[in-house]
Amino acid sequence: MPPEIADPLFLAAAVPAVLLAGISKGGFGAGAGFAATPLLLLVASPEVAVGLMLPLLMVMDLTGLRAWRGRWNLREARPMMIGAVPGIALGAAFFWAVPEAAVRLLIGLIALGFVAFQLAQARGWGPRPDPEAARRPAPLRAGFWGGVAGFTSFASHAGGPPAAVHLLTRPLSKSEYQATTVILFWWVNVVKLGPYWAVGLFDEGQLGAALWLAPVAVVGMLLGVWAHHRVPAHLYFGLIRVMLTLTGGKLVWDGATGLIG
Repeated sequence: MPPEIADPLFLAAAVPAVLLAGISKGGFGAGAGFAATPLLLLVASPEVAVGLMLPLLMVMDLTGLRAWRGRWNLREARPMMIGAVPGIALGAAFFWAVPEAAVRLLIGLIALGFVAFQLAQARGWGPRPDPEAARRPAPLRAGFWGGVAGFTSFASHAGGPPAAVHLLTRPLSKSEYQATTVILFWWVNVVKLGPYWAVGLFDEGQLGAALWLAPVAVVGMLLGVWAHHRVPAHLYFGLIRVMLTLTGGKLVWDGATGLIG
């Protein structure tokens, strides 16, 4: 047993962190899953926290692929998956050069800016959304936001907000939206595995600790799937936007205080 698993403080942070990530990934588009890493940072170094979460996220992905099989929209997912690869490569290249606080600040500003833009549109300020344009494929836009999601996911498993910025503008049902995030981040996490190994993020017993926490990841994922089917569509997308706002605000705070401190 890895020594961290025997530490009550570690378990007090890790179990709710993994449950939260699983519920978010399983039913709510990974919108709040970013919070798992900050919770783990209370009891572990950044390298341990980030390295521990990747195999757990991959366990969640396998559970999610089974639960959401065939419901994803590959027309929307495919260009994002392609764009994620160079984004992950950039994340690996700049892993030691770019402060994590700067990445968090950038993600938070993107998330809050997008929510503000959508609220302005809903109030009739600025250009109105074109329903016909939303139905047309947008591979370049999807590839760009897939790249941003890959970059931010490599740095701190916070790819959910950039992915939501694109997917919330597409004509997807709530189950299509959820399933598309599942297959997208399954791919992102698979591609991240090799670079994580290369930069040494599994060198401190993270894989052993992840094995013990894997059942918690599966339970969290299944709870998320259960909750998804009991939330009406209009409330679901409202919750996604609320989580995006809370996520953005927390990331801006974390990033700003990290850079100042």
